[in-house]
Amino acid sequence: MAAKPAFATGAQVEHPKFGLGSVQSCNEEYISIKFDDHGEKKFVLSIVLPNLKKSDRQPPAEKRKARKKATPAAS
Repeated sequence: MAAKPAFATGAQVEHPKFGLGSVQSCNEEYISIKFDDHGEKKFVLSIVLPNLKKSDRQPPAEKRKARKKATPAAS
């Protein structure tokens, strides 16, 4: 029987170096976390697990990236 992942998708966590983030995926070997200020990072679960703390904060609203308006080509 497969072991239950340590963190559910969407769980809020805190890492001592990268700060607050949201779990994107987690299995028996790896965890992928999208940090607020450092983007998405993938870790070996057994190594990072002692450093992660569960956080009770609300997930941040997704930031919308600014899109440049297309300028019409001059003829």
